[in-house]
Amino acid sequence: MLTRMPSTRRPGAGVTRSRGAAPGGRAAGAPPVDPNGAAPAESSPHPVRPRPWHEDTSAIWLPGDPVAWRKFAEIGDITVESGAVLPDVTVAYESWGELNPAKDNAVLVLHALTGDAHVVGGTAPGQPTPGWWDGLIGPGAVLDTDRFFVIAPNVLGGCQGTTGPSSTANDGRPYGGRFPRITIRDQVAVEAALADSLGIDRFAVILGGSMGGMRVLEWAVSYPERVATAITIASCAYSSADQIAWSTPQLAAITSDENYRGGDYYEDVWPIGGMAVARQIAHITYRSELELNSRFGRDVQPEEDVATGGRFAVQSYIEYHGAKLGRRFDPNSYLRLTEAMNSHDIGRGRGGLNQALARIRADLVVAVVDSDRLFPPHLGAEIATAPTARPLITMQSDFGHDGFLIESDQVAAVIAGALPPAGTAQD
Repeated sequence: MLTRMPSTRRPGAGVTRSRGAAPGGRAAGAPPVDPNGAAPAESSPHPVRPRPWHEDTSAIWLPGDPVAWRKFAEIGDITVESGAVLPDVTVAYESWGELNPAKDNAVLVLHALTGDAHVVGGTAPGQPTPGWWDGLIGPGAVLDTDRFFVIAPNVLGGCQGTTGPSSTANDGRPYGGRFPRITIRDQVAVEAALADSLGIDRFAVILGGSMGGMRVLEWAVSYPERVATAITIASCAYSSADQIAWSTPQLAAITSDENYRGGDYYEDVWPIGGMAVARQIAHITYRSELELNSRFGRDVQPEEDVATGGRFAVQSYIEYHGAKLGRRFDPNSYLRLTEAMNSHDIGRGRGGLNQALARIRADLVVAVVDSDRLFPPHLGAEIATAPTARPLITMQSDFGHDGFLIESDQVAAVIAGALPPAGTAQD
């Protein structure tokens, strides 16, 4: 049994933003805004490290940069599954609302591959991109901050304040290529340590899409007693051979760039060309055949001639998104996070998929996007066989995998339908 949700959007409408960003940026000259009305902080509490050559980029957040709405938790040393030890791990996160005295109203929102902790709100110094699920959190929003305490961490291995390849190692140099391989389980262990540091024993809700949805499931399996409701959108219980295959040329594009230099490029020219190609490949998988064909067809880019080396309009679109990511994301983080996604398999070491799903105690809500070719609906249907799962929800969208970011009304409806009723213990 499944529930279908109709799309209210059409191809070509509001679809040019990059993955991890959403409409809702402030008007030019307007002050930065936050759903709680909080002004962004201006300085970092961490030791300053000089910015690299590309100081005009937002690809990495460094100590000394404006913190915007970030908060920081120091969670100590972490031993990852490979056996490597990451000392003095820092987690950057944002929060909205207040933790109630019973500490049972906490909601954890988990971002996708190139997202960050800035789920909602405008831009500010140190935060050049607006919220990627804008409108989801705030007073009267679906995640009502008059009711819930919402936190969103930047993931382990990321580049926006949480310990990752661009962070400073004990020798005073960036980790770069020395940053160990990590897994989705490692990332969830760090998020659990963050919850411990905040005094949160159990979350009322954990939710996320894509890579965020992977972590939702890993939370529900690894820490079943700590999750009341789990919402996973456009995700999977394990990375499929097809997904790993699509990631392989992306990883090769970055590591084959002459400027990659084993990941030690921070004080020199970055492997932006390889990163752009990786993103071009990925972006094709994020959209649907229907959308690309209906939006671009065989149109030629204006003022260009294919017969003389010009581009089709769809080529220009894909190249634009490839180039754009290099200005806001670290190639090393892209590598380590993609490898972490490839590691994802909730059944690994647990007797397989069905036994892993049987460990889940949370009320499990699974939503898929009908046109998603990267995380096809049948992968979500497998998750929905868990004993505690509700009927599968199918979101209708022409935009493929990115429907989990674009179809904001449907996402809000999925979340609203999963929340505990007002007046329960969380209030």
